[in-house]
Amino acid sequence: MISLRNIARHLTLVLVAFGIAQAQQKTVALSLADGFDYPVGKPDGKGYYVARGLRLRSPVHFGEDWNGLGGGDTDLGDPIYSCAGGVVMFSADVATGWGNVVIIRHAYRDPQKGQVKFCDSLYGHLHVRNVKTGDMVKKGQQIGTMGSNKGMYAVHLHFEIRHNLTIGMGRDSVPKTLDHWADPRTFINKYRNLKSEWRKQATPIGTFSEYRGHRGL
Repeated sequence: MISLRNIARHLTLVLVAFGIAQAQQKTVALSLADGFDYPVGKPDGKGYYVARGLRLRSPVHFGEDWNGLGGGDTDLGDPIYSCAGGVVMFSADVATGWGNVVIIRHAYRDPQKGQVKFCDSLYGHLHVRNVKTGDMVKKGQQIGTMGSNKGMYAVHLHFEIRHNLTIGMGRDSVPKTLDHWADPRTFINKYRNLKSEWRKQATPIGTFSEYRGHRGL
């Protein structure tokens, strides 16, 4: 017997796929990522640790909080790097609990299935943003510095990786499952080294709902 939960889950995935298909009418040509690195202490996260990891059940935490080994706020202003090559989908000073946020879209080929896939990486609470929406970035390029959302938190980087390209700043818009969210370190370790390819991939953009109440770079 098919449960209501499975029906709802299937319907959500269908709607997400439809939304992405519609968004694919607007694309950019993007080089496939040749691998993924850590967003701090490049390329291996040296000098940093994860104080809080992914948790998709209550209390929910959608990504990882990275801190410097020096303790306190000694990591204020430390460089933050793009975990892979991609295009900046969102760069803004967001109100409430976010501060400066950058979201980058990546295209990569899954070596096990040979399929081209897409994901988004999010970098939150930045002290400074060095990129704007629409910028092309390379793996290891500095995109900002570590911050505290103007003193709201102890200094750290909030880092997420999403499979779902429609989330943007609307994290409650999709189910809290690994169909939509990735465990960042698990994902990075799985796709650490990928073969480079010369041919670019048409990558969907414009997949986020409009987010008001922020200032772009």
